[in-house]
Amino acid sequence: MAALAGLALLDSTSIGTLFIPIWLMLAPGRLKPSRFVVYLGTISVFYFGVGVLIVLGASQVIDHLDSKIALWIQLVIGVVLFAVSFRFDSKKKLDTGKWQNRAHGSGVALAGVAVLAGVVELATMLPYLGAIGMMSAADLNAGQIGLLLAGYCLVMIVPALLLLGGRLALRQRIEPFLTRISTWFAEKGAGATGWILGIAGFLVARDAIARLFFL
Repeated sequence: MAALAGLALLDSTSIGTLFIPIWLMLAPGRLKPSRFVVYLGTISVFYFGVGVLIVLGASQVIDHLDSKIALWIQLVIGVVLFAVSFRFDSKKKLDTGKWQNRAHGSGVALAGVAVLAGVVELATMLPYLGAIGMMSAADLNAGQIGLLLAGYCLVMIVPALLLLGGRLALRQRIEPFLTRISTWFAEKGAGATGWILGIAGFLVARDAIARLFFL
């Protein structure tokens, strides 16, 4: 459970789950919490739906594998994630302008942005894939996996909700902090992604090693 929560918190730092919400908070004019409900609700449902589909497919595969083999596959996934993390250039700047512009549309457009962000992140939602691998390899029934997926998606949006609460409570005083986060991500986002993948790989591999050799 702790490893899953850690992976969810890592996923909470992506463009879709944290930085687009920050850009919504920095938009000129009156802050509308309803826009966050639309956006965060849409991206959470998208992640949950993708998770269900992946679990169904993974379950079909794992049903034909020995549990030890499934754990070895999980271990390999963790090691690969850790290795891939070294390929991200910490000096490379990200082009965030197009996302900032898209985040300022209507409610329907905002829901579309949430889905688009989720689709774009399919290739990089590796912490989520690692978490799904851990759930699939464990001896869990469909109801338990569904609850874990829902909990994962909830934890994933908690940082954005906390920042929203701070923005509503502190108003202008928190804007400089949000601006610094946005600027930092534009300048250091690639390196941060590398760290996220490295930590995710470690958590996934550690869980596999614990269940293979110590449980």
